[in-house]
Amino acid sequence: MKRTFRLILFTFILLTACGPKPAPSLTTVRLALGYIPDIQFAPLYVAASKGYFSKAGIQVNFSYMDENQAAALVGSNDLQFAVISGEQVLLARTQGLPLVYVAAWYQKYPVSVVAKADQGINSPADLRGKTIGLPGLYGANYIGLRALLHAAGLTEADVKLDSIGYTQVAALAAGRDQAVSVYTANEPVQLRAQGYSLSELRVADNYNLAGNGLITNETTLSGKPELVRHMVSALLHGISETIADPQGAYQTSLGYVDNLAQADATVQKQVLTTTIELWKSDRLGYSDPKAWDNMQAVLLEMGLLSQPLNLSKAFTNEFVP
Repeated sequence: MKRTFRLILFTFILLTACGPKPAPSLTTVRLALGYIPDIQFAPLYVAASKGYFSKAGIQVNFSYMDENQAAALVGSNDLQFAVISGEQVLLARTQGLPLVYVAAWYQKYPVSVVAKADQGINSPADLRGKTIGLPGLYGANYIGLRALLHAAGLTEADVKLDSIGYTQVAALAAGRDQAVSVYTANEPVQLRAQGYSLSELRVADNYNLAGNGLITNETTLSGKPELVRHMVSALLHGISETIADPQGAYQTSLGYVDNLAQADATVQKQVLTTTIELWKSDRLGYSDPKAWDNMQAVLLEMGLLSQPLNLSKAFTNEFVP
């Protein structure tokens, strides 16, 4: 009887040990991204589709919103992560929001000023006296434009700024403005596809500035460093795979971006190709301290910062492989 009981008990233990185990629970992360779903977020879609987030124990949900809103929510710890531009981190920290930039996505600042070729705008100095359209006096379009003016020794008083919302393509095509401040991988691609010959002044050709990257806050950084590490790892896996296989990344993005299948595929693929060139680096995710020094100098010159910040608290390369 005892022998039979022992055999049953051994068999139960063996089956329990070898049987299916419950799946580990995932940490849900709401990741704030700018504006609307877009092909430029392809690496995140790849990371989600390929399971890089879930393998790291993360259930990621994408949430689209304005950068200022994202910065405020992460700063108050209502969200733990967002993708925003470098200047937003410094502007938030000067307001007491403890944002920390933990991985650089864009190695080159993604803003250009473009004009029709016949305007003769071939250097930042040529912007003197010109009317320049931009969404408004905020955000990366504004910061990038001011950096170009600064490179030429110009100020806002030397140009006329025209706040036009996100209508730069139409404004330049119609001749409303002589130049427009745009995202390097977006509006110039659209305008050239429409047949316009452009001159383009890229901020990255004149200034090394901190571009878009993954941010968190000091609470998450100190309390959940492994979560930060896993978020950075998944993002960098997605970037690396998108660089290696743009066509595959485009196909993946079709499942995440509304109406991408109905858009001009040639234009959208060129947007992705141009964007990839802004991401490339020998060390994906690395933040160049000089880019932060330059960004702070531009913001001080603009009067958006009243005094220098401790930049060592604004960004870290600790989580970058």
